[in-house]
Amino acid sequence: MRLLHTSDWHLGRAFHRVNMLGDQAEFIGHLVTAVREHAVDAVVVSGDVYDRAVPPLAAVELFDDVLHRLADLGVPTLMISGNHDSARRLGVGAGLIGRAGIHLRTEPAACGTPVVLADEHGDVAFYGLPYLEPALVKEDFGVEKAGREPVLAAAMERVRADLATRAPGTRSVVLAHAFVTGGEASDSERDITVGGVAAVPAGVFDGVDYAALGHLHGCQTITERVRYSGSPLAYSFSETDHRKTMWLVDLDAHGAVTAERVDCPVPRPLARVRGLLEDLLADPDLTRHEDAWVEATLTDAVRPADPMARLTERFPHTLSLVFEPERAPDDPDVSYARRLAGRSDQEIAEDFVAHVRGAGPDEREQAVLRDAFDAVRADEAVREVAR
Repeated sequence: MRLLHTSDWHLGRAFHRVNMLGDQAEFIGHLVTAVREHAVDAVVVSGDVYDRAVPPLAAVELFDDVLHRLADLGVPTLMISGNHDSARRLGVGAGLIGRAGIHLRTEPAACGTPVVLADEHGDVAFYGLPYLEPALVKEDFGVEKAGREPVLAAAMERVRADLATRAPGTRSVVLAHAFVTGGEASDSERDITVGGVAAVPAGVFDGVDYAALGHLHGCQTITERVRYSGSPLAYSFSETDHRKTMWLVDLDAHGAVTAERVDCPVPRPLARVRGLLEDLLADPDLTRHEDAWVEATLTDAVRPADPMARLTERFPHTLSLVFEPERAPDDPDVSYARRLAGRSDQEIAEDFVAHVRGAGPDEREQAVLRDAFDAVRADEAVREVAR
């Protein structure tokens, strides 16, 4: 069976206030063409179909368009909700839409109930694990403490339990929206950290033939059977070096996996340039970036006059301007920035406690801080679901 694995469309998202709906529509057209040209048997979309819980009308219209186009091809499609989606809104009409071969899986309780497709070698069971917010679903899964790993592990136990009841030789595919250990993040994914731990081990997916993951925006292979497709378009300058693709996955009669990447259209490349303003304006090596979306980091010791206007004369698609003046290593601003770089909210809070009273928090106080951060994130998740 041949699958086309994609995720993280983020329909309705802008890139530094630039409307991307036209680029997203171009990708949808490319997706439909790829399904037809590569003789795809099923499409899997692993969450974050929309960019926010209440998407703009134009994004909903584009989603409606792709549903009709995929249904017209007669190719079954499976979708799960991600952390950016409203599961309830995305899942409206799922039963009726399913009759057209578009299977929306947004209910956590249904994760052990597969969509079963068949080819000449037998059945393939597709299990949809929508984004699971631990604080909201831990009771449903019988998990005592909210955490990504125990919740996802409990969901996978339901998958394996159902798979054990199926005919010998039944192959299996799981769609999941999560941060798996070994994955490389970018700046455009929403933080899903709970208890200081965002990632879950890839081993949680043991026992299935293929895990089609969503959430991280870079296409990457965690193991041969566990892969991220990444987003089809770049949504931050941290994705400048990404090659945007989908996975074309073949499952043979015994569940062995082979996969190749199918490139997505690049409407406009991204570029990051750094240096003194005058150097950026004169450097001939930067000519290749003049038609790209540009993030410019200026290192001038003194902020130049009208930097954006001058940059856009050469780089008309400059979207982001960052100032990082070159300073002496002992400059207090540099030292403070270095202390914060790469540190989590928990670590920054612990540093603050140590600064105020001269000693860092003990284990009990660390737990209090961790619970406070978890409560804030859980409250944000509840508000997101309620929208």
